[in-house]
Amino acid sequence: MSRQFQTRKVKNQSTMSAWLRKIWEEVARPIFLRPRRVQFAALCTRATLEGPEVLLITSRDTGRWIIPKGWPIEGKDGAETALQEAWEEAGVRAPSPAKEPVGHFTYDKIMKDGSAQPVLTSVYRVEVRELADDFPEAGKRKRVWVSPATAAERVNEPELSDLLLQM
Repeated sequence: MSRQFQTRKVKNQSTMSAWLRKIWEEVARPIFLRPRRVQFAALCTRATLEGPEVLLITSRDTGRWIIPKGWPIEGKDGAETALQEAWEEAGVRAPSPAKEPVGHFTYDKIMKDGSAQPVLTSVYRVEVRELADDFPEAGKRKRVWVSPATAAERVNEPELSDLLLQM
């Protein structure tokens, strides 16, 4: 093999390596290793004679059944954030939940620009004492009490469904 051919081959390999590295760093790596954003959710429950019930609410955008959840709030831990979201989205009045989550679920949050943002959601159980009629998102959402099995059927997130079935 001629020295000129070997030099050209090494240069082409180097260019190819640089191109592949650039594709990996700018396209493939972000797709495969997307960092997850974090949310905190309230699994709002109450005891009834028929057994425990779960409070579901509708999302504001699509109307699908969800549990109250939201982004971290500065100055609040996960449990406090979950309780705040339960108040704002569902009018829940409750004592502070346990500081440890009862579970987690993941889902893709569709952003306003149409992109999907992977989210890891920590779920805190909230024992509901009262539901207020007047709360920040009243009129923007529906609320319903259902059995954990019915809630598991209504939500779209498989991991949340599994968590509900474990109640």
